[in-house]
Amino acid sequence: MMRKQIAAANWKMNLNLLQAEELVKAIVATGVSLKENQQAVFAVPFPYIIPVKQMLDGKNNIYVAAQDCSAKNNGAYTGQVSAEMLQSIGLKYVIIGHSERREYNFENNAALAEKINIALDHHLQPIFCCGESLPTREAGEQNGYVETQLKESLFHLSAEQMKNFVIAYEPIWAIGTGKTASSDQAQEMHAHIRSVLAAQYGEDVAATISILYGGSVKAANAVEIFGQPDVDGGLVGGASLVATEFAAIIDGLKS
Repeated sequence: MMRKQIAAANWKMNLNLLQAEELVKAIVATGVSLKENQQAVFAVPFPYIIPVKQMLDGKNNIYVAAQDCSAKNNGAYTGQVSAEMLQSIGLKYVIIGHSERREYNFENNAALAEKINIALDHHLQPIFCCGESLPTREAGEQNGYVETQLKESLFHLSAEQMKNFVIAYEPIWAIGTGKTASSDQAQEMHAHIRSVLAAQYGEDVAATISILYGGSVKAANAVEIFGQPDVDGGLVGGASLVATEFAAIIDGLKS
């Protein structure tokens, strides 16, 4: 069976509630339809999770995600949101390790491993982000850098836990910059990631893992990028805030 093909919208810290509801309505109104192996995921700010989830309940293969969760189960951690809380409202996905969290909140690979564990303990599927900065890419060190991120945050997991896992490769130099890795560059890194996973977990498990591309994906380049053999969809920022753009990106998924 084909790997899950996923168009994931990461709204980041954007939109008020009315704008959020209008955006979801507009995307649904385009009539997007998802095949059995395709999913659309909306990673919305915490205050909008319940209302957006209610709007999308009953829609086939459409899910709501959190943009982060705490590494702690519960306790005196003002402002944090636990995996248990997310599980209790019926979420399926949580983004972990986005480059902005790594940069602005100083989340390192070991801390992200803890978050991965807590998410899995509460039956949440992490969308684990990895990727390199421009200086790392220019130095030709991107493969080793991303391999270290995978090893230090994921390789304590069992093969069973890694089956059907979701990883998002985000070249940091292409996020919100308008620069996009060429489809060949995206495929090259996705293939490298899959080979690293295969070396640890075997080809069969690696073949089940969805690897999304996250770096200035838009309607105009989605089909070409998603058409690469090891690219299984995208984690989409700015373009996911425009209904027609994101609908077209969903339509660009492999069938």
